Amino acid sequence: MATSVEFIEFFCERLGSRDVRYKKMFGEYMVYVSGRPLFLVCNDTVYVKELPELEELMRDAERGIPYSGAKEHYILDAENETAVNAAADILERITPLPKQKAKNGK
Repeated sequence: MATSVEFIEFFCERLGSRDVRYKKMFGEYMVYVSGRPLFLVCNDTVYVKELPELEELMRDAERGIPYSGAKEHYILDAENETAVNAAADILERITPLPKQKAKNGK
């Protein structure tokens, strides 16, 4: 079951006035905040990479594998706006912007 547009829009609304966009990838979504890829959304579930900086915030969170072959991730409760924004604050601070891809022929 792929993630519904309604769910991805609901989750992005939880991030408030931040610069948020999402990109569909293989039927699922990557959510970018300020240009940084922070959240993976698969099957209407929000996944966050297991990082030491998130250990305290996510200590009681469930864990799961977003897709076959992926490493285990934290599962973020999309209903908990406080946790969503706390995770975004931490991840936005530590996640680098993706490198720009070189254009063909240049």
